[in-house]
Amino acid sequence: MTGTPAPSPLEAEERWARAAISELVEPANGTIRQLLADQGGVATLQAIRHRAAGSDRDLYVRVPELDVDRIAGDVQKARARVVLPGDAEWPLGLDALEHPPYCLYVRGDRRLDDLAERSVAVVGARACSAYGQRVAAELGEGLASRGWVVISGAAFGVDAAAHRGALAAGGDTVAVLACGVDRSYPQAHERLLGQVLEQGLVVSEVPPRAVPFPGRFLARNRIIAALARATVVVEASLRSGSLSTAGEARRVHRPVGAVPGPVTSATSAGTHQLVREDGAVLVTDVADVLDLAAPIGEATAPRRTGRTRATDSLTEAERRVWAAAPLRRWADLDRLAVGAGVDQAAVTRAVVVLEMLGLLEGDGHRWRKARGSVQGSAPGGL
Repeated sequence: MTGTPAPSPLEAEERWARAAISELVEPANGTIRQLLADQGGVATLQAIRHRAAGSDRDLYVRVPELDVDRIAGDVQKARARVVLPGDAEWPLGLDALEHPPYCLYVRGDRRLDDLAERSVAVVGARACSAYGQRVAAELGEGLASRGWVVISGAAFGVDAAAHRGALAAGGDTVAVLACGVDRSYPQAHERLLGQVLEQGLVVSEVPPRAVPFPGRFLARNRIIAALARATVVVEASLRSGSLSTAGEARRVHRPVGAVPGPVTSATSAGTHQLVREDGAVLVTDVADVLDLAAPIGEATAPRRTGRTRATDSLTEAERRVWAAAPLRRWADLDRLAVGAGVDQAAVTRAVVVLEMLGLLEGDGHRWRKARGSVQGSAPGGL
């Protein structure tokens, strides 16, 4: 066809045909999704080359610039690989997406399916507060120290803090980019992405050299959500892109957690909305997150409990006698019965128990609260 370069022999291979499609067509195109499902990558690429893939002219704009040999060379230069649906490394969770990636570019020595199997996405605001940054780092470190993989988008703010927390714990982490895996975006995170490569993977659905167009960030978010067993939003404004990650997680039936923040903070308004309107689970620490993500029956971190008090095990009558006992003066059984509103026989039994527990001290036939026993309890008394 006039103006169209000659096909490369690589285009006869499913892997490189899909790589070519990832350069020709932006992610999440419904027409291409259906053609790939029906015909596979080789036939779909030929349909695009011959302008037979549909009436959408956008599908054909980049055909004159297509150079599959150059794409293959860029992949090799980046020391990356192209992973396809059906490959052993392809995470099956991606197949739940309405628009699965045409392929993935993966950079790093670990297997993506292995890391995704036990992973949590931690996402949130770029312009996060110090509180959000601290929580994200603590979640990243806590998850990694328990053998879980942290997935995020390597952006400023919450994403970077979560990656760094996982790295600090010596754990694995996966950065999903909206640009080619040979680029550092943002540029300031070149060192961070280098560290991620040492302990995990860098992943993208667009080929090397691809730049981070705005629409590619939203497309990237669906991959983050589908890779992970659960998604946690640490901080998000009402227009935060991380809310789209939460939405994608819900669409593929993954649990969503949201970290609460100050009600006066605009960067927590989105997380509060997730809990209030969208069914997200309020989470405050790693134990809460693991309750969302861990397989049923797997033991997670112990639940938080308040400090145990000697009064916790008291019966109603014993509690009322304890409350009625004075702190400094002494009271006999009659006074205790009147103050507690409890029959004197029950007061007698209660006094015995309370003395055994060290909650009351006696002086003959009179009692009062034992010194040091009222810390953390309402003193009550006559």
